[in-house]
Amino acid sequence: MPEERTGDRVGERPDERVRLEDPFAAGAEGLIEEYEAERPARRLDGIPKLLLSIAGVALSCYALYWVLNPVPAQVYRTSFLALALAMTFVLFRAWGGSHTGEAAHAERRPDNPGVTDYLFAILSLVSLGYTLVVFDEFVRRAARPETLDLVFGVITILLVLEATRRTVGWILPFICITFIAYAYLGALIPDWARIGHVGYGPNRIVGQTYMGLEGLFGVPLDVAATYIVLFTIYGAVLEYSGAGKYFIDVSFAAFGDSRASPGRTTTLAGFLLGTVSGSGTATTVTLASVAWPILRRGGYPREAGGGVLAAAGIGAILSPPTLGAAAFIIAEFLGVSYLEVLIYALIPSLLYYLGIILAIEADARRFRTRGVEVETPPLGYLLWRYGYHFSSLFLIVILMAIGLSPFRAVFYATIAAFLLSFLSREHRMGPKRIWDALAAGAMGVLPVAATCAAAGIIVAVVTLTGLGLKLSSLIIALAGGSLLFTALYAAVSILILGLAVPVTASFIISAVIIAPAFTELGVPTFAAYMFVFYYAVLSEVSPPTALAAVAAAAVTGGNAFKTMMLTWKYTLPAFLVPFAFVLSPNGEGLLLQGSPLQIGLTVLVSALAVGALAVATGAWLFGPARVPERLLCVAAGLLLLYLEPFWVGIGLGVLALGVAVHLVGLRVSGGTAGSAPGPAARVTNANTGKPEGSRAERLD
Repeated sequence: MPEERTGDRVGERPDERVRLEDPFAAGAEGLIEEYEAERPARRLDGIPKLLLSIAGVALSCYALYWVLNPVPAQVYRTSFLALALAMTFVLFRAWGGSHTGEAAHAERRPDNPGVTDYLFAILSLVSLGYTLVVFDEFVRRAARPETLDLVFGVITILLVLEATRRTVGWILPFICITFIAYAYLGALIPDWARIGHVGYGPNRIVGQTYMGLEGLFGVPLDVAATYIVLFTIYGAVLEYSGAGKYFIDVSFAAFGDSRASPGRTTTLAGFLLGTVSGSGTATTVTLASVAWPILRRGGYPREAGGGVLAAAGIGAILSPPTLGAAAFIIAEFLGVSYLEVLIYALIPSLLYYLGIILAIEADARRFRTRGVEVETPPLGYLLWRYGYHFSSLFLIVILMAIGLSPFRAVFYATIAAFLLSFLSREHRMGPKRIWDALAAGAMGVLPVAATCAAAGIIVAVVTLTGLGLKLSSLIIALAGGSLLFTALYAAVSILILGLAVPVTASFIISAVIIAPAFTELGVPTFAAYMFVFYYAVLSEVSPPTALAAVAAAAVTGGNAFKTMMLTWKYTLPAFLVPFAFVLSPNGEGLLLQGSPLQIGLTVLVSALAVGALAVATGAWLFGPARVPERLLCVAAGLLLLYLEPFWVGIGLGVLALGVAVHLVGLRVSGGTAGSAPGPAARVTNANTGKPEGSRAERLD
């Protein structure tokens, strides 16, 4: 992003102003397309654009119709996947990434599909439509497929792998092919490997993958075709009704105190934005386009500012009420309501942001940043005039709390968001906006649909061969039956897997292979799944492939690798909190399971642990923290996270010792307990002077 766009430099006079831009006017849309792991890369025009728009509206309407008039599971999932795959081949290019660089983003050249793309789209409709035409006979012969079943089954599997390659890269399809080869060649695996099996022919593999509800059309695709598509439609309606810009405005109006750290303000704004987003990278870019001028004005170096933005943005996947796609899969795997998964996620997400804020506050004192005043319409005015945008969010939780399914809850919330848009003349949703929102909602689910269908292949092979139990036994044996070492091996495995595949696929693969190792050692299934979920998400900020950090660096102009490392530093406490879920029964209190007293004590101790770890990573307590007290704080944090009374007591003692060593060191060195904030810099909304002006720019 060019320097002219990023705002004032640190040394400029405080009375000079930086505009708080609309993120999409600032180029966020192009950056999201470039750095988001699951985003369309092709820019269509003419007939292809019209056809895709019609197909998108049809897919969204079909999903909304399903909520009120359920269609048999296999019929609905098959027809949904057929249309989603056809759209994917039209929307995503076969080779090459999106345009990169400012000039390319400015050109916005059309990039229409070719003959091969249309051929693949037609094949998708034919190979999956075939199963619907002969549905009754088709499902009965799953154990003994006919020749035509095998032909269309192989074609469908190949199409799913190609759609996945186009949307999220070649690594996940390669993993799927490896699993298929394992199913076919299992008899050749030597006994000492302990994962061999009898081997299965094409008939059995295709039958398991294509002709039932355990492969392509299993739980992962079911989640994409129900939960995820409904939430992407809801998110699109919110965006087109002006809610996205409003959440940015109200975030900075609420947290933009001139005496506050700009890093803290940005982090809290990221939390609010994350509650209505499901993408860490998209939230990072949207937030960065608005907040980087504020961070820079306050004195943050480019890499540190990028780390703040990426750490705040990745919380979008952890923050209720939407979370990421993997959270919906947890609900299906566990057979519990989505509201219960939201409850599990509440305290860990708060601890995540607590750790970030503490680490950022430490850096703010080391960098001697100054407060930044953000001039926006008053918070009271924003809440009174546009507060209705929060209504649909609250409605989702309320409706689920009184017993409605998540599907109906988000359906009614979408209707409410549409109706509430008419309270603003500028953003009322007429026929054109309704059409665009429905089309955008469908397009948002396409990469996830392809990913979930591909993950279904892995689930089918694991189910057919019993690989999950075999690998979990190997993990336990390698760990010597130790729960701690099992958790360590699991964490490393998930992080490595997450470097190669998106969060959704990483979670699904880990849930069927790694989670059973925890349950065999007595860990409750919900705690095991939440451990896997958090490490799948945290792989998004782990070097060397942290896309959110790379995107933030593109905005700030900082070094991408240094930005990754600082992001990792800010989020380090969150890497350790999930261990508390599985190492002690008391850790279930972090998932809001247990008595109120147990939950309260667990949360308090965990917050102290996160604080101790933040001191270690941020090198600051009441002043600069030296190596001795940082080491003591690391030890204290780890002991406290074990959450057993004996170790908690020792951890508190070690923490107290660390604080005492720090205070003595400050007294001896003559250090101070902090640095006085510099003069407040001022940042102005793009339409200063008219409160309603902050609403004038759209996000579409």
